[in-house]
Amino acid sequence: MTDDALTRPMTHALLADGTTVCIRPVTKADHEQVQGLYEEMSAENLRLRFFSSSRRSAALAADRACAAPHPGYRALLAEAPNGIIGLAEYDTGGSGTTAEISIAVADGLHHRGVGTLLIEHLVSAARAEGVTTFTADALSENREVLRLFADLGLRTARRFEGPEVRCTITLDASDTYFTVVEERGRAADVASLVPLLRPKVVAVVGAGRKPGSVGRAILHHLHTGGFAGRLFAVNPAATAILGVPSHPSVGALPRTPDLAVLAVPAGAVADTAEECGKAGVRALLVVTAGVDADQARALMAACRTYGMRLVGPNCLGVINTDPALRLDATFAAGHPRPGTAGVAVQSGGVGIALLDGLSRLGIGVSSFASLGDKFDVSGNDMLQWWESDGHTDLALLHLESFGNPRAFSRTARRVTRRMPLLTVDAGRTDAGRRAAASHTAAAATRTMTRGALFTQAGITATRSVGELLETASLLHAQPLPAGSRVAIVTNAGGAGVLAADACAEAGLSLPPPTPELIDDLLAVLPDGAAVGNPVDATAAVTEEQLTGCVDRIMRHNGVDAVLVALVPTAVAEATGEDLVRALTRASARRTKPIAAVRLEQALPVELLPSDGGTVPSYAEPQAAARALAHAARRAAWLARPAGTVPDLEGVETARAHAVVETYLDAHSDGGWLDPRACAELLDCYGIPQSPWAWAETEDDAVLAADGLRGADGRVVMKGHWPGLLHKTAEHAVHLDLRGDSQVRAAFRDLETRFAGLLTGVVLQPLADRGTELFAGVVQDEVFGPLALFGLGGTATEVLADHAARLAPLTDHDVHDLITAPRCAPLLFGANGARPVDLEGLEQLLLRLSRMASDLPQLAEADFNPVLATPSGVRVLDARVRLLPRRPQDPYLRRLR
Repeated sequence: MTDDALTRPMTHALLADGTTVCIRPVTKADHEQVQGLYEEMSAENLRLRFFSSSRRSAALAADRACAAPHPGYRALLAEAPNGIIGLAEYDTGGSGTTAEISIAVADGLHHRGVGTLLIEHLVSAARAEGVTTFTADALSENREVLRLFADLGLRTARRFEGPEVRCTITLDASDTYFTVVEERGRAADVASLVPLLRPKVVAVVGAGRKPGSVGRAILHHLHTGGFAGRLFAVNPAATAILGVPSHPSVGALPRTPDLAVLAVPAGAVADTAEECGKAGVRALLVVTAGVDADQARALMAACRTYGMRLVGPNCLGVINTDPALRLDATFAAGHPRPGTAGVAVQSGGVGIALLDGLSRLGIGVSSFASLGDKFDVSGNDMLQWWESDGHTDLALLHLESFGNPRAFSRTARRVTRRMPLLTVDAGRTDAGRRAAASHTAAAATRTMTRGALFTQAGITATRSVGELLETASLLHAQPLPAGSRVAIVTNAGGAGVLAADACAEAGLSLPPPTPELIDDLLAVLPDGAAVGNPVDATAAVTEEQLTGCVDRIMRHNGVDAVLVALVPTAVAEATGEDLVRALTRASARRTKPIAAVRLEQALPVELLPSDGGTVPSYAEPQAAARALAHAARRAAWLARPAGTVPDLEGVETARAHAVVETYLDAHSDGGWLDPRACAELLDCYGIPQSPWAWAETEDDAVLAADGLRGADGRVVMKGHWPGLLHKTAEHAVHLDLRGDSQVRAAFRDLETRFAGLLTGVVLQPLADRGTELFAGVVQDEVFGPLALFGLGGTATEVLADHAARLAPLTDHDVHDLITAPRCAPLLFGANGARPVDLEGLEQLLLRLSRMASDLPQLAEADFNPVLATPSGVRVLDARVRLLPRRPQDPYLRRLR
């Protein structure tokens, strides 16, 4: 076991009931408390734990757990504010890959998930140390611990030996295990948010007596909004504020608040949080801005010590419009309309805009959280709340950062199966591509990384708050289209042209009507109508005719959605025709989406009341087309199976870790692997490489070339020295070498031009003709590993034809990655050519993804070119850069 694993810092996590515990390694200083844990156990609990009620066994267990750390042994404890409540340990006994585990939980704390949480953390630590199997002995009557093992989500086998049961638990990193852990985390997370979003008692600390303070405004909102629970103010200078009882301190309140709103100066935030914690408050909402780093650390220490969830600081507040609660703890200008949209933002200003927009549209809000500086509660927490609250069917996010993108992605993939999830892609632009050495790192912009997250998770990413509301209106009001085929109907030809351009720019298709549909439409439309796509119904069209036209198009199998662009005309005004009514009549029985465009409309988007629902109406055709395109992409994402991360044969993870550790032991700051170590690492994952040989002298180069030459006798020589990245740009490559004399001449040339640098050369057979591709991965510090794929060769950065997906890749992700670049037709047999080995290409990308997921120290890997032919796929040139990074389990349950 490494020293790093033994000194891993503490973390905080949630139990099943939403309370917070600290998970940390046991130390010598814990001996008294650990012994107390065992001594306070009932005789029955001791018997089930030690197979005997003897206190001697408990004392020995405490001694072992608190002894000096040693390789192969690890003990973790769960600590609550009132002391240690559980302990779990494993010991390999020198076996290396198999460890025996044991667990103890304090009396009175069973069934709260203490043991399960401890074992999850043990599993994560054990995997990092190469342990693959846990074993445990239990009495057959100890149903609780046997159920605990069975419910972990890991493969568990039992063998009965008299009154005892031998359990063997395989620590495979399967999707099944992550899903089970995720579900436990979701339930705990939701339980922890109840005091915040469904409190029974609220106190506003810092509510002023005079108008103009933020605290007073929040108190006013809670009071006038009709909060259904008990409400208090905390102000030592008043007995009542706005008719709400006021007390001098949190400790003096007659009821312990579930939620305390802190509107106090930044310098008083930490002390006030400490006071709240001691009083038993379960959640804090800190609206105060300007909290500095030291104050932030003290605030978080109080929250973690006393198990309080925190929103903020520097935030607008939270809202829950449930009629049974009516919680509005914000200082927005007014109360939002109750509805079904969940909203989470970092910016209070954006939050106010979304609250106003959703209220105006009639969609309304189910719950709202302005997360501010996002010290604790995050967008991931809010997603899980909306998934469970029974009131939300539309989720809107405006997040500038992601605390744990891989956990967020898994949650979002699940939530978006149940409801649309929309976001504003804030911070899209890069100041420029990072100054990176490799093609992969240069391509992996933040925009591409966020785009991969949104695409894989099924998130609808918009470019502005306006577009977010426009799209939300359509998704709220209309069914999803089956595809991207749109029919345009208009009463003015020019409006139809504008709508057609907008649809094409949004990626929608405009199929021409069939002869049968043309005849149907001509039969119902006025003389002079032009039936194409767009359909020009003319200014003379009546409400009845327009209704018949739209209904007939809706019944046509070749159309997925209808966009109706209308302009006011003197003809319609003179006859009193209400053409908008043609859109809203009987809309509830229409099974395809309809969007209106009214060029005279003052507001960007409105929801028009209709028979049994609403119809979105836009002021510009571009907005309608964008919304329809987003809806079509959401429908396509929902229609696609979720995908699984395939099991890969021939992966040698332990050997790969050894390659990484050997290099980092010799290069503490990290760096680029030399060709031999790089080839070995690829071999650990079964990534196919072109045959190669390493040579450090001219004679060795000749011998190596002789062993590599194929039927045509031609080889390639590439120079190498530490720090060399772009060999072609440095003119350190010799191609098409024939015979010993050319090999010798090439080696001498490199040796002469790069004297003092050259450490050796790589020789390879000259590659056959094929499609040159590039594949790579970069380890983003926030998002994790990002896999990239596209057209390769020396012009890869100039052509910029590549796509990206976050690892680990599922079988569907890898297919999307291959088909996304513009060069994709070359792979599938364009212009009569034979397709390349697509299965081999998918395998290469899956293995690259697995390598990046297994090795957090892998900063970037660059395979360029990858040669793809009908007969196979292989890497011709590879570079890998390592950095000394501590492994982080992205799926381990822990608070930020």
